[in-house]
Amino acid sequence: MLKPRHTVAILQSNYLPWKGYFDIIHDVDTFIFYDDVQYTHRDWRNRNRVKTAQGPLWLTVPVGSRTDRRICDVRIEDAGWARRHWETLRHLYGQAPHFARVAPLLQEAYLERTWTHLSELNQFLVQRIARDFLGLTTRFRDSREWTVRGAKQERILDLLRQAGATHYVSGPAAKDYLRQEAFDAAGIALTYKDYAGYPEYPQPHPPFEHAVTVLDVLFQLGPEAPRAIWGWRGA
Repeated sequence: MLKPRHTVAILQSNYLPWKGYFDIIHDVDTFIFYDDVQYTHRDWRNRNRVKTAQGPLWLTVPVGSRTDRRICDVRIEDAGWARRHWETLRHLYGQAPHFARVAPLLQEAYLERTWTHLSELNQFLVQRIARDFLGLTTRFRDSREWTVRGAKQERILDLLRQAGATHYVSGPAAKDYLRQEAFDAAGIALTYKDYAGYPEYPQPHPPFEHAVTVLDVLFQLGPEAPRAIWGWRGA
């Protein structure tokens, strides 16, 4: 008897990720935050970009540069960052058509809550954006729910088996270490996400830039944001 199809993605949590991150979430039944792995400095874990008249600007959560720690163990070092991020977003996007729609979430995250760990902040924002603003019903889980063995590919496969996955959607960067034959042997279908072809939408300060936080498309398109992330494919 065939197992019911269960599509899974596994990714490290990122800070206010770009639209492609949510495109993967849309593709799967279960999305697993993979935060019990090494933190990488100058990556997307603690920062993302917004549009300004002078070009893209980094919004960075201050966590230090040490890489000898897991993402889930990374602590936020400066309590003042949150108000600065709120003020920057309000200044840059306050006149955007749908800023007011997203503002209550940002006020809660930046002004009403105190965050001690990066992973908690990232996972909160990702889940709220996915559910409240993109209408996604994907189930969110955390890799720390399981005892996982091995390294790199072996660890991913062990996690997928324990999660009951039949299909795995991976980011394209994992092509460097994932091997198709190992997934075939495990009976798990492997596909890589293709980020090509995203349409442009009204965006301040041309030229258009895809590699910015998902907040950009939420501020500009509001309820129509899914059309610019996955709906353009007819999915």
